[in-house]
Amino acid sequence: MRSFHSFAIVPAAGHSTRMGRPKLLLPWRGQPLIVPTLGAWRASRVEQVVVVVRPGDEALAQVVRSCGAVALVPAAPPLDMKASVQAGLEWLREACRPAPDDAFLVAPADMPRLSTAVIDRLLATYATLQRPQIVVPTLQGRQGHPVLFPWSLAAEVATLPAGEGLRMLVERHSPQRVACDDVVAAGDDPFLDLDTPQDYARWLAESGGK
Repeated sequence: MRSFHSFAIVPAAGHSTRMGRPKLLLPWRGQPLIVPTLGAWRASRVEQVVVVVRPGDEALAQVVRSCGAVALVPAAPPLDMKASVQAGLEWLREACRPAPDDAFLVAPADMPRLSTAVIDRLLATYATLQRPQIVVPTLQGRQGHPVLFPWSLAAEVATLPAGEGLRMLVERHSPQRVACDDVVAAGDDPFLDLDTPQDYARWLAESGGK
């Protein structure tokens, strides 16, 4: 079994353009939408959770800190999700000094059903691999988030061409896909993300939210 440290990077610096309002602070059972997402991360075996927040978004930064995560506010707004991940990697490189076999996991911030069990399944799988590999979860054959990357690939994020995200990094290397159907409750979809008002309304209706 491989011994390693693990870190989560949660990009949360977007403008919620399709939602039309700051979606990560939308109410869900009396708390901001991002709270259950961060709760899943904090309940997992991941050791450090870094949330990249847009400069000036102090309300979100305060919620992130209240959940026990690091609110990383870059000097300039990240241009896209990849830039947010790069900012998180740079912070971790300085603060935590990861080793090549350590791991960082990435998932969007707007995943209210993010599963602690799926996160821990990725970490457990990574520990058993003969060599460090990207680990991707699947449900009924569908790939989703989070995705686990060996720290040895962190430097490659900066080399990705403009307009290409971390998906290209997954395609460039041979990922280990791990089925997570047995750790997810029937009918649940931890890969769900929220982009539009329709997504939010549907999720509230399905979840019995208010």
